[in-house]
Amino acid sequence: MVEQKIERNPLLLKDIETIKNKEITQKLQLTKEQQNAYEKVEASLQENQYQTFLLYGVTGSGKTEVYLQLIQEALEKGKTAILLVPEISLTPQMLDRFIARFGKEELAVLHSKLSIGERHDEWERIKEGKARIVIGARSAIFAPLEKLGIIIIDEEHDSSYKSEANPKYDAKEVAKRIAKQKNCPLVLGSATPDIRTYQAALEEEKTAITLLPLTQRANQSTLPTVQVVDLKEELMNGNRSMLSMDLYTAIEENLKQKRQTILFLNRRGYSTFIMCRNCGYTVKCRNCNISMTYHSYEKKLKCHYCGYEEKIVSECPECHSDKIRYFGTGTQKLEQEIQKQFPEASTIRMDIDTVTKKNSHEEILSKFKKEDIDILIGTQMVVKGHHFPKVTLVGVIAADSSLNIDDYRANERTFQILTQVAGRAGREKLPGKVIIQSYNPENFTIQCAKEQNYEKFYETEIALRKQLKYPPFCDIIVVNFNSTMEAEIKRVSKWVYEALKRDLEPIEESHFRVFQPMPAPIDKIQNRYRWRIIIKGNMTKQANELLNQCLQEVYQKNLKNTRITIDVNPNNMM
Repeated sequence: MVEQKIERNPLLLKDIETIKNKEITQKLQLTKEQQNAYEKVEASLQENQYQTFLLYGVTGSGKTEVYLQLIQEALEKGKTAILLVPEISLTPQMLDRFIARFGKEELAVLHSKLSIGERHDEWERIKEGKARIVIGARSAIFAPLEKLGIIIIDEEHDSSYKSEANPKYDAKEVAKRIAKQKNCPLVLGSATPDIRTYQAALEEEKTAITLLPLTQRANQSTLPTVQVVDLKEELMNGNRSMLSMDLYTAIEENLKQKRQTILFLNRRGYSTFIMCRNCGYTVKCRNCNISMTYHSYEKKLKCHYCGYEEKIVSECPECHSDKIRYFGTGTQKLEQEIQKQFPEASTIRMDIDTVTKKNSHEEILSKFKKEDIDILIGTQMVVKGHHFPKVTLVGVIAADSSLNIDDYRANERTFQILTQVAGRAGREKLPGKVIIQSYNPENFTIQCAKEQNYEKFYETEIALRKQLKYPPFCDIIVVNFNSTMEAEIKRVSKWVYEALKRDLEPIEESHFRVFQPMPAPIDKIQNRYRWRIIIKGNMTKQANELLNQCLQEVYQKNLKNTRITIDVNPNNMM
């Protein structure tokens, strides 16, 4: 018997069509702005010097080509590289470009869709020095590379870089620490940078973050024209369809021209909630205090927080009326609407319900491109990292959905999403058009997205943040409590509040304000009650020590069921 080790490389079976494309396999001529950005980072790389750069470029400005050439420079210097991308941006197109430029053997990929065995083998390849470039989601920052030459974080504004699960960590903060230790440059790239990052780059002398702007698209294509449609006027004119007349006409014209369309709706399922019109009863999850979503293809109600499912109801459990109605819209309903209004059009949908199988994400995008499918419908998965030359129209169905969230970053995230999805249109020679449907067309976020003017949005938003004292002008610390025992969670949160108010508010340099404990906006998930204490102020080493000391004292009180976690500047305020 002979033992043989067979390594599982998820890239070996990948069919790379772009390998024949010289524009992909060879270095491209950089624009003046790209060259300036490249030279500044390359100087830091050559000098083995830690420095942080913000590569701020409009969608399609060629940030990826700058990444490719910087990584190539690192390899030629005998060093290695890490490229972090949001999970949903790990697209076939991005991997194709890197494989075509460097070859499959040089690359290792690390992301959640790999099997445990594939992850293990990729980790071993990295550890043994067989792979010198690591591309992956946030956990790839821990890859055991030797002679690290550069770290690049694409779409640096993306919230997925911070882990909400324990152990909590922010991949951007970890990357900064590693870059300092390894004396190498850190590049943060985005068309819509995090407000805090952009502010820091504007104050380069204080923060040592260098701003590298890319103001023009690299292939000379123009940014798409953006139109905002007022849905209130559509209703007044008797149009109750999900599509405004302008969007309907634009889709119709695109179909005639044999061009492709992307429709974005950041809600999956068919209807977002079900209500009895007789008594007002809303169907909620039995484990979570949240409305169930109707999924028409499975004919089931699903909870998007714990995964609980149940059959659809035809009679109200409270008043036994048959006046059950479905409200709200999701991607399934949009897909059915499109098939009804454009029966001749081919459609494909991409959301969390259609990408459950391994490689399904890649298969859907490949199908859309290769089979010339007319319309791609999806959630945030369709927003980032895609380059489809024949996509000339993007429709945003409900731009307001992310504005009405109880989170101080609602404006910022809405602007980012709208700008990113608009950037999918007209990326080649064909001109692009974007139609944004909104009930609040005059909202400054919608207007700045229409103008694709990040600087204007930043100036308005940063003034609001300063007035209301939100980050970056302070830190927000959230002490989270969850328990199956409602009485205990109330008692414990009150005790912690009193201790924190006593210990933290006297710290003069921190300017802390401790707010009363309250139920979280979603106050029950998976049969566990959720409360929280919000603290606003400036996080210091002393404050951190006091927080930890307070928690240790709480746990010594022999808690039966309450779990406590601390999150500094959390991504999710829900």
